[in-house]
Parts: sequence; structure tokens; C-alpha cells
Amino acid sequence: MNAPSRSRILIALMLFFACVIACKSTGSTTNTSSSQTSGPSSSSPSSNSKATTAPPNIAGKYNVAGANPNGSAYKGTLEVVPHGDVYQFRWSAGNQSDGVGVINGDVVAVAFASGANGKGCGVVDYNINGDGSLDGKWGYWGTDESGTETATRTSGSSLEGEYDGTGKNPAGTTYKVKIMVESAGNLYHFTWSNNTEGVGIKQGDNVAVGIGGERCGFVAYEIKSDGTLDGIWGGYGSDKTGTEKATKQ
Repeated sequence: MNAPSRSRILIALMLFFACVIACKSTGSTTNTSSSQTSGPSSSSPSSNSKATTAPPNIAGKYNVAGANPNGSAYKGTLEVVPHGDVYQFRWSAGNQSDGVGVINGDVVAVAFASGANGKGCGVVDYNINGDGSLDGKWGYWGTDESGTETATRTSGSSLEGEYDGTGKNPAGTTYKVKIMVESAGNLYHFTWSNNTEGVGIKQGDNVAVGIGGERCGFVAYEIKSDGTLDGIWGGYGSDKTGTEKATKQ
């Protein structure tokens, strides 16, 4: 996530998918209760079986050390700032990056962009249930509230396949959406029927998906018991991933 490597990753991301995510802001959703076709781009998971207790407090300043997809190492700092029920992530690791994160159980998923503005970047994090259904939570940069989404698989196996999704926007409106999940090397390509696309990292029974097109990368951190954030990150255009560990100062 250092300046040169992160920038190259984000530029390369443009070449991987023909479609660029058409993200919607929360304000663009309509107040319907059953037919609204929002998605993680403006809504997401409804319940999370793991998030039955208060989420951990991840706010604060961190020292980060990581490895880029090409294996080169980097160091820097990270500040995590709460905004309602989402978090702003601000890195300084060779250059500045800014993003939005949501906590889902013991995972915090973040979408980020280079610079001081993560506008247009969104993230959804799903827990994968034993029956293959998905329970998720999502957020967008610049919006202080998160949405929820659940999805039931109608075809396919493992994570890949087609899903019927229902969710709730931050304003409380509900929506329905179709979701297609396809393997993309070491990652997964998500397509929602509201013309939204994302790329995700699966770790165990969790998958974190970054939304927002070629300029937005994504990272999935496991929240350790000592407060350390242990992450894997990537973006569009490559199935290569980097790693990052953030330790509170």
C-alpha cells in the first residue's frame, strides 16, 4: 500500500473488467419496500450471525507494515476514525490513501482510494453461512451509516453461483437484487442486478468485496484479540494480493 505500488495496482485495475461499477449514493434510492434494486452500492446485508455483541473498538492510530503484491515491503501509519456506524481509514505509507470500513463480526472490510478522498468507493462484507447463504453489511465513503444485505444462493456451489438478495438502505428503505458470483483467480467477481460490480477476497467463512471501479482497492482485516488488524488487500486488474498488519500505537 505504498505510494508507487498502490498507484500501479489501482491503474492496473482498470484493465480487468469491462464494466465499471455504477455506484449509487444513498440519496439515489427510492422509497419502495420490495422492488427497489439497490445493492451494496446503496444497500446491503440485513443480519449478521456473528455480530450479536457490541463491535470491537478499532478507532485510533496504528503503525502498519505490509507487503505489496510484488513482494516489496512498506511501512507507514494508519488512523481509523469512527463516523456513525462506519469508519474512515486514512493511511500514510509513502502516499496518502483514504477509505471506508465496516465491521462484520471479527472482520473489518475497507474500500480505499489513493489521495485524501475515497469518494465513490464502497465495501460490503459477508459472512458465509452453512447453507451457502450470505449475511452482510455495507458502507460508502462519505456516508456515516451502513446498510445490510442477505442473499440466498439459487444455483452454483461453494461461493460461486447466483443469489437472490434482499437488503435495507441506511434510510430504512428495503430492496431486492440478483447477485452473480464468479471466480476471478484468487479473488471473486460480484455482479449485482443494479449494474454494480465488485471484487472480493474470501477468507474462511467471510468474503469482503470492494466496490467503486478501477480507482478503489479493498482490504479485509481480521480483528485480533489484542487489537491488531491483520489484513489482505488487492484491487481490480489482478488476482495478486498484498498483506498488511496494523498495530495500535
